[in-house]
Amino acid sequence: MRRRVTATLVAPLLVMGLAGCDIDRTQEGELPDVDVEGGQLPEYDVDAADVDVGTDTQTVIVPDVDVTPPDTNVTPPDTARSP
Repeated sequence: MRRRVTATLVAPLLVMGLAGCDIDRTQEGELPDVDVEGGQLPEYDVDAADVDVGTDTQTVIVPDVDVTPPDTNVTPPDTARSP
């Protein structure tokens, strides 16, 4: 418990200290020269699952829907209502 309290108090101080730093690069970096000689990739023996893919014909029963259009001589009701 005591470590947790100490860490809770010290962590913000460290963050504020790092945020207040001004870092300027004074010298360019350079990667080292590396000589690479031949090598070999590892080999793997993989036994994949046997999957059979095929097609099958199915009959789907669809309900019969009758749509009757509204009478064109009737005026639509007024949707605007007064308070």
